[in-house]
Amino acid sequence: MATYILRRLLASLLILLGASFIVYLLIAYSGDPLAEIRSSNDPGKETRIAQRTAMLHLDVPAPLRYFLWLGGAARCVLPGKCDLGLTIQNQPVTELLGAAIPTTLQLVVGAAVLAVIIGVAVGVVTALRQYSTLDYAVTFVTFLFFSLPVFWVAVLLKEFGAIGFNDFLRDPYIPNTAIAVLSLLSGLVWTAIVSGTWRRRGITFVTAVVVTAAILYFLSVTRWFATPSLGIVVIAVTGIAIAYGATVLFAGLQNRRALYSSLITVGLAVIAYFALDPVLDDATLGVVVLLGLVALAVAWLVGWLMGGYDRGQSIKAAMLTTVGVTGLILLDRFMRAWPRYVADSHVRGRPIATIGAQTPNLGGDFWLTGLDKYTHLVLPTIALILISVASYTRYSRASMLEVMGQDYVRTARSKGLPERVVVTRHAFRNALIPLATIVAIDIGALIGGAVITENVFSFRGMGVVFLQGIRAVDPNPVMGVFLVTGITAVVFNLIADLTYSALDPRVRVKA
Repeated sequence: MATYILRRLLASLLILLGASFIVYLLIAYSGDPLAEIRSSNDPGKETRIAQRTAMLHLDVPAPLRYFLWLGGAARCVLPGKCDLGLTIQNQPVTELLGAAIPTTLQLVVGAAVLAVIIGVAVGVVTALRQYSTLDYAVTFVTFLFFSLPVFWVAVLLKEFGAIGFNDFLRDPYIPNTAIAVLSLLSGLVWTAIVSGTWRRRGITFVTAVVVTAAILYFLSVTRWFATPSLGIVVIAVTGIAIAYGATVLFAGLQNRRALYSSLITVGLAVIAYFALDPVLDDATLGVVVLLGLVALAVAWLVGWLMGGYDRGQSIKAAMLTTVGVTGLILLDRFMRAWPRYVADSHVRGRPIATIGAQTPNLGGDFWLTGLDKYTHLVLPTIALILISVASYTRYSRASMLEVMGQDYVRTARSKGLPERVVVTRHAFRNALIPLATIVAIDIGALIGGAVITENVFSFRGMGVVFLQGIRAVDPNPVMGVFLVTGITAVVFNLIADLTYSALDPRVRVKA
């Protein structure tokens, strides 16, 4: 294994060297970095030309200049010694990347994770319901989103998701017409999701319409959007639903010990909701992370103590339930801080932001600053998800359909295994193999920056740095972004190769 990894890293290093040399020459020969100064009427332009020439080593031929850059980049293996050169504005590239990388990561990581989870889940469900109404509807919607330009989606989100929603928050009253339309759409969606006879679908349609209309009417009458919260009742009921879902996924409802483990964790979370309320009032990121780890440890202990014929099933179900309920509690805490955030003088009653990564000069506790970060991320994240989830849905659907027709799946069914076991333990695992490569490539590309999305929402991330470097014929920031992106792509492709052996026992990594 170690020999294989070293060989892959050596081959990847040679590829990075060759690719970086070509990219550097393309940028260096694409224009004149002194053109702006030459065309100015500044009487001291000769001095400025000489200074920029010395700063960027423009008196050295481009191929040799690349090796000067490479010498500084090679020092990045030593802590604190990295030197990626200077930009045209005389700013160190390392400082520029130090500010751009966190911005890009907070923008694309959440979108990538959610796109993979949603896309794979929807793709698997549509594969299991092939040629159903749900399958046709999802196929139409995914192809629609896949064909939409991301800048157009971003502009629409700014218009309706930010400007329109902010206007709605001034008087959060939902018109009866909107309630009727949304209720009918909910009924149609649930009818497509539920399989069975037309009678069952009709009952589902009516139930969904009535429940949705009642919820929307309640939200409108109580002005819930002005002072939102989940409350302990909603958290408890939703937590019980998550417990049943986690048990079905990992063990099946016949495993009562796994179900009881999940329900016990819900009960402990309800107790913690009241017991830890004073602690969460003054919470920090470290405290929240620590409490999350403690919750997972308690869930593991509950699953282990409950035991059963398969202790692992109880542990997995309990831990997944804990993750879901903990997320609900955190969401409730953020909702409770919403009125303070909207009323802040820096927000000015328009909480959904359209530009930037944060509100300037906004102070406050963990919940207030967290809300500010999330409200700035919500629109660009949705834009990236809508575009990315379509491809993951189609890939996962095709992969799942191929796997479900394999002989070992038919053999598993013929042995009398439950369909849940056939899908989750035999089919789904192998269906993930081709997706591992796609996800690895996409993550490497996303780390390079979502250039269009960053421009539309004024996020100064790596994509904007790369684009500005190209426009200014400035090789150093372009090469800095290329280096980070290339290394990320190499690492994730290596992880993908190693993932193959974990997903498919037929695959063995050999030196």
